[in-house]
Amino acid sequence: LLSGLDNAGKTTLLKRFNGEDVATISPTLGFNIKTLEHRGFKLNVWDVGGQSSLRSYWRNYFESTDGLVWVVDSGDRQRLQLCARELRGLLREE
Repeated sequence: LLSGLDNAGKTTLLKRFNGEDVATISPTLGFNIKTLEHRGFKLNVWDVGGQSSLRSYWRNYFESTDGLVWVVDSGDRQRLQLCARELRGLLREE
């Protein structure tokens, strides 16, 4: 599961790993699913939207999740506290 606040770079990260063009990326409304293959391993990655209106749905994606990648835009210092708060809240629920 690939998660984090909106505009953190989740989709960009996923597309870069998959060798896709990142020139035109729009906000994720809902989720994207990509299968990454590396050294004989297949990884199904769910990239979930980070807008505030979608955050209450994040916990729904945890049911069959084996791992979480939390993406942080370290350049967005104004939202670092919000980012930490959202991650703590998500982990408390699980």
